[in-house]
Amino acid sequence: MRTRGAVAIATLFLAMAPMADAAGIEGRVTLGGRPVDGAAVTLWATAGTASPSSLAEVATDAKGGFAIETVPALADGSVLYLTTKGGADDAVALMSVLGTEPPSNVVVNELTTVASVVTHARFIDGTAISGNELGLRIAAGNVPNLVDPATGEWGKVVLDPINSTENTTLARLNTLASMVAAFATVADNAWRTEFLEAATPAGGAASKDTLAAMAGIARTPWANPKALYALFDKAWPQPKNGARRSAPFVPYLAYEPPDFALMLKFAGGGIYSAGRLGIDAEGNIWSGQNWMAGSQSGVIRNIGGGTIKLAPDGTALSPPITGFTGMGVDGVGWGTGVTLEKVWVSSFNGAIGVMDLDGRPIGKAQDFPMAGKVGNLMGVGVAGNGDVWIADGTKDQLLHFPGGRVEDGRIVKVEGLKSPFGIAIDEQNRVWVSNSQSDTVVRFPADDPGKADSFRAGIGVRGVALDSKGNLWVASNMSLDFPPPKIPAGVSIMKQFQIVLDYMMPRLTPENPTGVVNMIRPDGTQPAPMGFTGEKAVSVPWGVSIDGNDDVWVGNFWGRGVVLMAGAEPKGHPKATKTGDAIHLFRNGSIQMVTDVAIDPAGNVWVANNWNDIAAAGDADPARPSSTWGGGSGIVAIYGVAAPVKPPLMGMVRGFSE
Repeated sequence: MRTRGAVAIATLFLAMAPMADAAGIEGRVTLGGRPVDGAAVTLWATAGTASPSSLAEVATDAKGGFAIETVPALADGSVLYLTTKGGADDAVALMSVLGTEPPSNVVVNELTTVASVVTHARFIDGTAISGNELGLRIAAGNVPNLVDPATGEWGKVVLDPINSTENTTLARLNTLASMVAAFATVADNAWRTEFLEAATPAGGAASKDTLAAMAGIARTPWANPKALYALFDKAWPQPKNGARRSAPFVPYLAYEPPDFALMLKFAGGGIYSAGRLGIDAEGNIWSGQNWMAGSQSGVIRNIGGGTIKLAPDGTALSPPITGFTGMGVDGVGWGTGVTLEKVWVSSFNGAIGVMDLDGRPIGKAQDFPMAGKVGNLMGVGVAGNGDVWIADGTKDQLLHFPGGRVEDGRIVKVEGLKSPFGIAIDEQNRVWVSNSQSDTVVRFPADDPGKADSFRAGIGVRGVALDSKGNLWVASNMSLDFPPPKIPAGVSIMKQFQIVLDYMMPRLTPENPTGVVNMIRPDGTQPAPMGFTGEKAVSVPWGVSIDGNDDVWVGNFWGRGVVLMAGAEPKGHPKATKTGDAIHLFRNGSIQMVTDVAIDPAGNVWVANNWNDIAAAGDADPARPSSTWGGGSGIVAIYGVAAPVKPPLMGMVRGFSE
């Protein structure tokens, strides 16, 4: 072991411009609220895909204290983190990710371990954290939302009212932390062996210490919740008189959970009834809003919303209530698209907004050549070459902006369009368009719209997305065997929603859901022509996104959740997993009626709450106390459960090379 304060700087940092050393770090290591004596503490720095560098190694004293006298100032974006091992047992390993600007005083404990591992689930291998630089910064920035590294206590977001009382994330965090504490304190060898086995992911290496165990749970939190909760119950049994368990952290879970995923909801910045989500090159989340926050909006009476922006850690960066506005945009449906330098939104009122990445409009409504000649606008599709396509949902036409140039925009007529909704453009520059008033997807070459082909999906086709092999995944509200509603041609988008809602309400039950997800190969064939239902996990699906593993994430509108579905070539899952299998259905008290999901560079899944209360959204005379509940509130992040995706999404999904 190196002497106290010794610093070892790896080759990674030798090439960096010399910088003044930063102040040191003083800290404590605790377990179950008690100090850990004699634990080895290592300070690490990571800045990308290379192996992290060990900067210092020290040992804790009898009070669990340690000091690292000097921390070298590193290049911008480098993330510092601490690991500890030993004390009483080398199988007890802890972690705390400190971020790019570490606090001078820190606490490393069970809570910091859980928060650090869950947010970095896609980047951890043993004590090593590495991966794409943007993803590492995003992951580190989200740790304080769960646990404050300076205090080792709960973070600011998990404690706010919309999280601490709406969902079970705080209880899940505490339950996992209590199991780490049990491993080091009250558990016997049999319990510890069972815990390490239960925390081992399917097909993964056996967990050997508490850090590896938390990493296994974080990567596949749906794998063994029953076994893990039984171990919690055994370690911290419920007294027969119903008194509080002796677990070190409360509140804990009172019931077996469906998974141990940690999710947080973020509000503000004009969020209310989020439509489609987009992520820019810096990891910020953008979304056009159907309706204005605070309004008594529904499909019959409504005030249109603006465009919201969240930082990668969920902080609202757009103005409150209205969001970003301008260029005549009044209410955004499925029309949010992000390019390298701009954000495009299309509006229910036929206006198009283009803004820079600070939310500033770049022009005026009259700049568009087709101004006044379009209907209610829906999906925005961005091609790899920078072309922007927009769906006109009421005039059955498309708008095309070559290279994203507003002045070159034109109206494109394509045979087979029926209230076009979602748009995706493949690497052959073929445009795929879903028909929300039909059961088809239309495909045509971008330079020859007259050569259009149609492919059958489900009824009421909505979101589309392309995986890395060029397969199109498409979500349809209704299955092919579900009698379709009759919607008059040319009616407004809101009227369409009203008709569909009134039609489906008496026909849908939890036991008899409807809706499918289809996969259409580049050659037009389909492995499942009737679509995938995930054994009824899918219920009126809306949006669909692909992660860096080509797995499919479905916004489960009526099912109030998110479905993780195996992609075209399932990998990293149990051997029996087949294309279209529902791997897991994520639900949470903060997840409402979902339109879209989006995956960021850290593997976090962002979830758009579009609607909440059906009566408030659809009734002509809603109950006044709940009249502001029609639109969904907030956007939810599910931490570390997906393979990271490189933003922005332009054409097919792009993952990061591991």
